[in-house]
Amino acid sequence: MTREIGFLIFERFQLLDAAGPIAAFEIAGAQVPGAYRLHVIAERAGAIASSSGAIMQATALAAAPRLDTLVVAGGFGVYEALGDAALLDLLRASARGCRRVASVCSGAFLLAEAGLLEGRRATTHWSRSQQFIRRYPSVRLEPDRIFVRDGDFWTSAGITAGIDLALALIADDLGEAIARRAAQQLVVYRRRPGGQSQFSALLEMERPEGRFAALLGWARERLGESLSVERLAERARMSPRNFARRFAEETGVTPARAVERLRVEAARERVESDGGPIEAIAAETGFGDSERMRRAFLRAFGQPPQALRRAARL
Repeated sequence: MTREIGFLIFERFQLLDAAGPIAAFEIAGAQVPGAYRLHVIAERAGAIASSSGAIMQATALAAAPRLDTLVVAGGFGVYEALGDAALLDLLRASARGCRRVASVCSGAFLLAEAGLLEGRRATTHWSRSQQFIRRYPSVRLEPDRIFVRDGDFWTSAGITAGIDLALALIADDLGEAIARRAAQQLVVYRRRPGGQSQFSALLEMERPEGRFAALLGWARERLGESLSVERLAERARMSPRNFARRFAEETGVTPARAVERLRVEAARERVESDGGPIEAIAAETGFGDSERMRRAFLRAFGQPPQALRRAARL
């Protein structure tokens, strides 16, 4: 069975939002000949300029074949596209005939503007999250997710997250082994789970010239061990008192809170991406017991581990 995959673009779209997923489907299709036929589509046929000035040739959306999957790009031009009633009508009509609909980056704005995300979970680029929440309060935005699946609708974060999304779509169609081989050809990780944060606690706390970057990296490799202020201070070759003061000044958090953030980030990835017991994950990431981890999850995410696991499985 050949699946028709359409990539919707518009003037000043982000080139990689379309090109990244196209490359992923192309490579997967080379492994399974006949699996996919790819179409670049727009409101009108012809040359469509990306925000970089590079051009893609597009087929008119109304003239495209019936699509199995529609992937909507994002980019700087999305705001003009939101006011294009004809484009939104075509998007609604096309989505009704598709098995699934997806967006990359701010492409989620187009899906929401067309009314396709009402009451659904979704994500978009972190820098657009507050604007999205204000504009579409009926959409349940998860602002730091790499991608979110809600039924037949898939939304993803910015730019390279579109490749993660495409690999997940490929795995859904052709199996994990094909998606993994496609990732190897693309030289990207397979897989960053959709629930993984767009942000890294480690990167947020590091400073380019900071003295604690190496210490934070060292701590992240030892989350299952005791990481007391005294041990961290010893590693930093400082007194505990001076270390705690200097660390908070540089990173904006106390050493204890920094360790908790590293642990909760690692634990969430495990909770959402594998089926291991919650108690075992708590022990391996240094929380000691599941109740301590549950409280940390509530502080960080407003939900306990079991709720996040259920949402990831959905």
